[in-house]
Formats: sequence, C-alpha cells, structure tokens
Amino acid sequence: MEVTKEILGASFMLNRYSLSSLTPNVQQKNKLLPCSSSSPFFLPCPSSSPFFLSPHGRKEVQLRKMVRAVPMAVHEEEKSIAMFEVTALVTVKNSKKLGMKDLMLNWFDSFKNAVDRSVVLQLVSTEVDPETLKPKLSKEAVLDWSKKEKLEAERLTFKVEFNVDYSFGKPGAIFVSNKYERELFLESIVFEGLVHFTCNSWVQPAGVNKEKRIFFPNMAYLPCQTPVALKELREKELKELRGDGNGLRLLSDRIYEYDMYHDLGNPDKGPEYARPTLGGEKNPHPRRCRTGRPPTNTNIYAESPVNKLIPMYVPRDEALEDTKREDFSVAKLKGLLRNVIPSLKATLPMENDVFKGFSDVKNTYRNKPLEMKSQKQRLNNLPFPKVFSKLQESMEELFKFDPPKNLSGDTSCSLRDDEFGRQAVAGINPLSIEKLKVFPPVSKLDPAVYGPPESALRKEHILGHLNGLSIQEAIDANQLFLQDYHDAYLPFLDRINALDGRKAYATRTLFFLTPIGTLKPIAIELSLPPADSNCSSRRVLSPPVDATTNWLWQLGKAHVCSNDAGVHQLVHHWLRTHACMEPFIISAHRQLSVMHPVFKLLDPHMRYTLEINAMAREYLINAGGVIESSFTPGKYCMEISCAAYRDWWRFDMEGLPADLMRRGVALPDLTLPHGLRLLIEDYPYANDGLLIWSAINSLIQTYVNYYYPEARLVQEDIELLAWYNESINVGHADCCQATWWPKLSNADDLTRILTTLIWLTSAQHAALNFGQYPYGGYVPTRPPLMRRLIPEDHDPEYADFVADPHGYFLLSLPTLSQATEFMAVIDILSAHSRDEEYIGQRHDLATWSGDPIILEAFYKFSIEIKKIEKEIERRNSDPSLRNRCGAGIAPYELLIPSSGPGVTGRGVPNSISV
Repeated sequence: MEVTKEILGASFMLNRYSLSSLTPNVQQKNKLLPCSSSSPFFLPCPSSSPFFLSPHGRKEVQLRKMVRAVPMAVHEEEKSIAMFEVTALVTVKNSKKLGMKDLMLNWFDSFKNAVDRSVVLQLVSTEVDPETLKPKLSKEAVLDWSKKEKLEAERLTFKVEFNVDYSFGKPGAIFVSNKYERELFLESIVFEGLVHFTCNSWVQPAGVNKEKRIFFPNMAYLPCQTPVALKELREKELKELRGDGNGLRLLSDRIYEYDMYHDLGNPDKGPEYARPTLGGEKNPHPRRCRTGRPPTNTNIYAESPVNKLIPMYVPRDEALEDTKREDFSVAKLKGLLRNVIPSLKATLPMENDVFKGFSDVKNTYRNKPLEMKSQKQRLNNLPFPKVFSKLQESMEELFKFDPPKNLSGDTSCSLRDDEFGRQAVAGINPLSIEKLKVFPPVSKLDPAVYGPPESALRKEHILGHLNGLSIQEAIDANQLFLQDYHDAYLPFLDRINALDGRKAYATRTLFFLTPIGTLKPIAIELSLPPADSNCSSRRVLSPPVDATTNWLWQLGKAHVCSNDAGVHQLVHHWLRTHACMEPFIISAHRQLSVMHPVFKLLDPHMRYTLEINAMAREYLINAGGVIESSFTPGKYCMEISCAAYRDWWRFDMEGLPADLMRRGVALPDLTLPHGLRLLIEDYPYANDGLLIWSAINSLIQTYVNYYYPEARLVQEDIELLAWYNESINVGHADCCQATWWPKLSNADDLTRILTTLIWLTSAQHAALNFGQYPYGGYVPTRPPLMRRLIPEDHDPEYADFVADPHGYFLLSLPTLSQATEFMAVIDILSAHSRDEEYIGQRHDLATWSGDPIILEAFYKFSIEIKKIEKEIERRNSDPSLRNRCGAGIAPYELLIPSSGPGVTGRGVPNSISV
C-alpha cells in the first residue's frame, strides 16, 4: 500500500508539523518515503520548535509512534535503493589577514582538480547498522570552494547535498575531511530547523592530519545516555585530544597535555636569566599546557624559549580570533609609542630617567583625549607659522597616556588616608582585607629563622585612634581590620633588597572602621629580616602629627601600596584565577566530550584562557618580563606565587562566601540575603559580588539538577569523575593529597564546584583585572615597586630626606621608564576587546538543542544579570554609601556586567580573556 502525501501529511498535522521542509526529491511522484521501525532521518518541524529537542524529551517517541501507525508496505527492492536528499548550510570563516604562506597555499589549491580540491562531509547516524554493527553513514558529500564567488568575504556559506537512506535515523555526528592545502575554520553546519552543528574549529588539511574530524550536534548527552552508535566516536574524539605526552607540539595540533613551568627562564642567555621550575616539591604550582619545546643548551631541565622557528604552542582552537588579535596589536603599538620617549631617556644618565617634580608626573598624561578631526579643522584655520607648533603639540599628545578613569581632580604624589582605606574594599585588590582577631597580630613563620612571631604593634600606637574604645572592645565590635603582607614578603626580603634599585618591607596595616562605614588607617608596621633569631628590625608608623611624620607616613603608605600591588598581581590575579584555572580547562578538553552537559556549560568560560596564559609566559612572567621589571620582588615574583599556593591557596575557599568568611569579614546569617552578614556593611566588592555569585549559583543549581536528578548519575558519570580527578591529581599534583578538596558525589557537590569555577573565570577575574589602569595608572599613588627604604634619623640619607622630602619621595618611586612601561602594559590588560562575551550572554542559545527548562534557566539568568547591573548603578548614586559615592569618589563599577570595548573600568566577561 502506497503512503500518500495527504495521509502522512494529515498525520504530521496532528502533531503540528508540516511537510514544507521536505526536499523536492522526497516529494516527487506524489509519494513519500516509507518508514521502518527506525525513526526517519528528517521529520519536518517548524524552526521555532525543533524536533530533536533533547535525549530527555518525549516528542521524538510520540512522533515515531504516530508515523508507525500509518499503514504502509514496501518492496524489498525499493528499500535497498530508497534514498533522498537533504540540504545543509555549511559556514566557513575566513581569516581577515592572510599571510604569505596562506596565499601560497591558495595558489597551490587553484591548480588542483575538483576531486582533490574539496571538503568532504559524511553524516553519521545515532543508529547502528544491524549488518555491520557500525554507525549508519550517509553518502559522502562535497563542498567545492570553486563554486563560490567573493571568496574574500569574512564568512562563506555553502549548500551541501547529502544522500541519505530512508532508514538512516537521527543524525548524531558528521565527519569532515579537508582536501585543500590550507586549514579552514569551520563555523557551523545547519540543517534548517532540524539539527545544528556548532563547530567553531580549525580543520587541518588531510596532508597534515589524515584522521577525519568528528563534530557532534548541539545536544547534551551524559555518557550513559549516549546513543550506542556514538559511544565509540565519543571516546575516539577524546583520545585524539589527549596526545601521548611526547614530542614537539605543532601549531596545527589540538592536543591538551600537562607540564611544569620550566619555560620561564633562558639560561643560555646567561645565569641571570635562569629561573627555577614552577611545579614540584620546591616550588609547588599548578600545571600548564605542554608545548614540548626542546631543552636549552645549558640546562636540559629548562625548556628553550620561543623563537620564530618554534613559536608558542596552544591547541589550535584556543588561539585568539582575528578581532581579538587585532585589538592586541593596536594596543601594543599604542603602548610602544607611549614608551618611546621614556625609553630614550633611560639610555641617558639616571638623573634624566626620574620624576624630578610633580610636573613630570603630570606631563605623562594628556590634558584631554585627542580629537583628530577637530584638530585637523583647527589647523586649516591657523596662520601658517602656527601650524608647526600645533603639529608639535599633537605629536606630543600622541605619546602621552589617557588620565586614569578613577583619578580624582585632587591629584598629588600620595593617597589621602580616606582613599587609602576605601581602596581596601573598593579598589583593584579588595581581597586582602581581613578582620583582626588577636592583638598584636602573630606571624606563622618559623621563629627560629624569622624571629619572634608577635608583631611590633602596641596599644600605644593605636589607642588614640579608636574613638574611645579599648583594643579588645574594638575587636569585639568588629571595628579593627588588617592588611597583612608580613608572611608573604619577609622570607624573600634579603634577596629582594639585594637587587639593584629594589627596596621593600614586610608590611602590616591596621584599619579602624569608622561610624560612617569607612576604613581609617591607624598604624603601619614595617619589618625587615632579623640580623639573628633573637631580634628583629621592625618599625611602626602612626598617623602624622607634624611635617616630618607626614612625609614618613606617606612613604609608609607607598610601601604598603607596593606590597599590595605585588600580592594583587602575583597571588590574587595570576595564581588564583589564571594559573589555578588552567588545569581545569586542560582536563575538560581531555576528559569531557563536547556533548557532555558540563562541557557545554563551561565552554564559554574557558574561551581564550590558555592562549592568554601562554602569552603571559612569553612576555609577562618570564625572566626579564614585564612582571619582574615592574614589581618590587623582581626575579623572585613567581616564587612568591608558589609560596602562596603552598601555604595558603585552597580550592574549597575560592568561592566568594567561603573567602569572605575565611578572612573574617563576613559571618553566616541565614536570615539575610545570601546567608551572610558583612562586618563592613559598605563593602562594594563583596556586596556586588554576592549578587553575581547568587545568580550564578541559581543557574548552576537548575542546570545540574536537570541533568543529574539522582546522585547515582553523578557517581556513575565516568567523564565527569575523570575530569575532576585529573584536574586535582595531575593539574594540581603538588597539593592533590590535601584533605580540603571538595568531594564530588551528588548534584549539590557539583553545583558548588561549578559555581566556584564560573565565579573565578568571570566576576572574580574581572574585579581583579579591568581596574588595573583605572586604579593603578597613576603610579605615585599606587607604585608597583619602591627603590628606597624609609630613612631613620641615624641613616646618612636622613638629612637628604629632611631637606627635600618631596624629592626623596619621587626618587623612591619607579623611574620614568619603569613607570611608563608598567602603565602601557596595564593599559593593554585593562581593555576589553570588540568580540568580548559578557556574563549573561550565550551566543549559542539560538542553536542550543537542549530542553526548554535549560533555555528558560539561561534566559532568567540573563534577565537577573541586567537587574544586577541596574542595582549596582543605583548603589553608586546612594550618598549614604561613602565607599562608592561622594565628592571625588570614583563609583565602584568593576562588577557592572556590561561594557563597551577599551579601558572602561567595568564589564564582566564570561572568561579570563585577557
């Protein structure tokens, strides 16, 4: 019995489906293809409600029953030849800038015949062929580049026809083979309204990689729910990404492996460029992505530096996209221009490379942003002799920096006390402030090496600054807080202070919480290593009472800011976000299939991070790099990071609520929003951060509970457990035995782990990164390094200090060239690129083949993020909040979710993208 279009069409209409998307081949001869017990390959559906919703959905089952209910009869000879065509739209992305190599490969491609010069695609079914016991395959289809006009367009979309057997079933994967000479970036493959493959991956020529690439559709499957036909392909794809741990990694590779940081030094260049390996017992550190570069000539344990022949490797799909790379290139050029004059001065005698007065500081900045069009218009109206002076003025402005956004009009060479305290809770490093629990503070360092553990702070130093309270009363009233950099710096001070042009103390700063909610600095302790174990060199500065103590106090605050800048960059920024996230990203690619729900959730939060970290190893944290040249610890910078990782870092304390409670600045209180009571009520970072933390947690809770309704599913998820265990045991091998690692046995455990990871990659990183230039671009108020200690009355230089305290202060700061190099770099690091993706945005939602429950959760999250943005803006205009609103006070905008491109001092990207 023949199945007519009308009968089958009427059946589909009962389920609100139409036949409009069937190809002409299927509709010809007024006949439809018969269905077997297998589901048909493409059953049409409106694009607004895709047929293949989810492995958890029921529409497929209902429709299959409906189709099988239609009477039909098929002759065996018809069944063997019954085929139909389906059309896919394949989108390929062009590189905006082709190099000479690419142009040559294009030239070679043009001489190949059509058979050799093509992209071959083949669909893979979710069903197994009962005869071969292998997945059912379509006929190979060809994408022919020669048939496309305007090949220089940024995106090219091709129509590709697939011939599919009537009993093919549902598409579960697609093979792609690139027979061109040049790699291509495959963006997507779409069967309109039905199945969407988001590829976003480079496909190498067959001559480079003979293995066919495998792509899976935008559907989420737990390993136990994977269709039988796809299980082997799922495992095969992961195996290819893991590599074998041997050999040099090529730029075309997609291999994710682990290694220690033995690539920061260059001993072949000289012993002063040798650096210890980060990772291992001596200098524990998270692992990084392995590159496999050969060892140096002088040290077989050190990896040779990057060069033109062997560039820095990251897996091919982790490389920056064109827009991001262009923005970096423009920013680097701008930074070079701005450092030209200071660099020239640095080649002259030292007296030409210092700030001689406040005017020298001021002259590094533009009076206002350049307006090139209006400048040109003004030049046209000027008499000829004045043109040259205006041109000179314009050129001078070109080499200057934009004034930092958070620089108030009241500029000077030091921070006011109120601003010094405000930045502890609303600055670029709001993660160091902690509640004072005991007085005097006590060190955890070995007293046999570092002297008595008790601080030199005494009650006479602070009693007059507590509004009439005793010290214990102030502690009990939660009004004493501490920034403690004593233990972080003291073990390194002998070596730091032996460096040329570097001087530092181990500092402690005590703050009093005033009745209006601001922090007032009331004492600064400055420590140097003891001459022997029975004594110590400690000094305490108190708020000034005269001109001399005022300048000593300003110098003390500058040294605290230098320490704060170092801990911010080396511990909170580099270690806690960049370095500690990398193992989780490497493991995700090695152990989680792209079909895994957790991979799909984490994917936008891993974007660009491996490439950014690789660039940091090449330019920032390497021997002689920007970090060493800009911060007080110099060549010992990364050893300070390692010490913090060994002695202080704990993954279970990386979530925002846990971190606040560890520092004692919050207490559990289930009667309040977020279940916390902040001891500093106007704590902008914590208040705004808790809004974002809670929104993330709510989204993750919905997501995880949907895919893991039973604890058994977590415990039996081999990919999930492998990802988490490898992240700990390999990626964080130096602390894998710690008992504080969270367990992973149910949905609540997974929710906490994922919330922490997404918090770190998004809001935490944004709060620590995008304010670097707005807060640190005015070097006198936040110097990244100091070049002089504070003189005491018996020191030879004390007379110079008394005679010219302002000059002494300026000579203690970085040199002009050091300052401008630092400013140029943090200006780049603080900028958003044009292709930034911000929290609350997911560009793949339109093609997500997940359940409506998941789509609704993401849309709710996006709406909540917009509400948070409005709430932060409201808080910033509330005059009762003195730490974010007032005369000359910069609003706290670092956790405002959205931003435009450039240095804006706001914006929370999904990932660590700079």
